[in-house]
Amino acid sequence: MDAHNVIIRPVVSERAYSLMEENKYTFEVAKDANKFQIKDAVEELFNVKVTRVNTMSVKPKTKRVRYVAGKTRSWKKAIVTLREGDSIEIFGAQA
Repeated sequence: MDAHNVIIRPVVSERAYSLMEENKYTFEVAKDANKFQIKDAVEELFNVKVTRVNTMSVKPKTKRVRYVAGKTRSWKKAIVTLREGDSIEIFGAQA
């Protein structure tokens, strides 16, 4: 798997921003990617050293639009911990 196909996008949320202070970065990743592929992709794309990868599957939530009930999509999230001193400038000078 190509590194660009493994890492889909960074997750933008309050929790993700607070984790950045602990040198942890959150990404949406491909559903079939494993921890080793995620680690290799982050190291290749951002030139950093990854010490830990935690993954979780985000389940769909039920949503209603008028009278029709549906579900949001399911996706996989990875929280990547970097080596002390390394950082990723995803959002420029905001983080």
